[in-house]
Amino acid sequence: MRLPRFASLIALIVLITCLCRPALAQEFDPIAATNDYLASLPAADRARSDAYFEGGYWLILWNLLYTLAVMAILLWSGFSARLRDWVRRIVRLRWLEPLVYAPLFFLASAILSLPLDWYVDFWREHEYGLSNQDLAAWAGDHATGIAVNAVALALLLTAVYAVIRNAPRSWWIWGTAVTTLFAALFIAAGPVFVEPLFNKYTPLPPSPVRDTILSMARADGVPATEVYEVDASRQSKRISANVAGFLGTTRIALNDNLMTRSDPDEIAAVMGHEMGHYVMNHVGNFLLYIAVILFVGFAWSHWAVGAAINQFGRAWRIDGIGDIAGLPVFVAALSLYFFVLTPVWNTLTRQQEMQADIFGLNLARHPDAFARVALQLAQYRKLDPSPLEEFIFFDHPSGHTRILTAMKWKAEQLHLAPPPAPAGGTE
Repeated sequence: MRLPRFASLIALIVLITCLCRPALAQEFDPIAATNDYLASLPAADRARSDAYFEGGYWLILWNLLYTLAVMAILLWSGFSARLRDWVRRIVRLRWLEPLVYAPLFFLASAILSLPLDWYVDFWREHEYGLSNQDLAAWAGDHATGIAVNAVALALLLTAVYAVIRNAPRSWWIWGTAVTTLFAALFIAAGPVFVEPLFNKYTPLPPSPVRDTILSMARADGVPATEVYEVDASRQSKRISANVAGFLGTTRIALNDNLMTRSDPDEIAAVMGHEMGHYVMNHVGNFLLYIAVILFVGFAWSHWAVGAAINQFGRAWRIDGIGDIAGLPVFVAALSLYFFVLTPVWNTLTRQQEMQADIFGLNLARHPDAFARVALQLAQYRKLDPSPLEEFIFFDHPSGHTRILTAMKWKAEQLHLAPPPAPAGGTE
């Protein structure tokens, strides 16, 4: 029995659909596509990037040991106690002592740490071809950073030591609240008062790139009407962008390296990621992480500093935990704490970055552009680490993870039917 002609036609369409639609979905293999991207990075570039990033593993340890050595020098040489004595002679109000002691302490620490800072931030960056600064320019930025940190530290420690003197047994609880509030204020002030000290921020002139970024911002409720370009190329070859600020200071910025090295789709992919941080309230989450981590860290410091002063306080000429001369002991205790916490902190930030990656893919919808950006970031991040390396040392997803995420996202789009066209004549 022969089917009517229209029935035969329908059967043929159904057969073709059943045979071809799975083939289209299976045609794209995200793992194979990821491997193709990984293989596209020249072997020499990959080896240099791996060496640079793996060297950073050891720097975590060297930074800890160097910090402990500097704090030991300031304590056992009597410098900290003599600095406190000098401050007390010129400052009559006890609660103002940290305001004078802290910047001088930070300056002394910075001078002693200068050899390591020079090696890490200048020599090593030039050795791996990542820096554009000469020594004079680097020294100027480094001095500016010291000044900013010294002022910030003076204000913070004035508040924290006031808490310690008024609540010596429970200061670590109230100190957590004070420090978290200070962190929030610093994040809010950063785009307006701090970052312009190091770089020039210029409004991006009208262009398709600017229009795309602002359209993405409006679509996702990012309160910004300008896009700023940062002259980061005077310092580094790294690409970067951010949606920075807090409490009304939110600002969209991308550096000139991103503008010159990336195409419009890649820029949109990066900005989609950065807007993800804002939309998903990662600043608020970050402050919550800070509060929990500081709560535990200050509790540890309360015990460790008290024990150290009980043992060595007479030799150091430190009266007690509220004596500002004991600040090096606090720094040593917190440095040990954050060293041990490295995998935990990296995991918390890496999870946020992964969330922003997925948000950016859904917003910008440029998975291949995002993969190409991951290859650009491989200039200074190891592209394909082991799972253990990524867990311990990576505060961002590795290039392999990011490219695979983008390729999986791309593959899933083949399974999604396009939205139906609106019916004609409807409102």
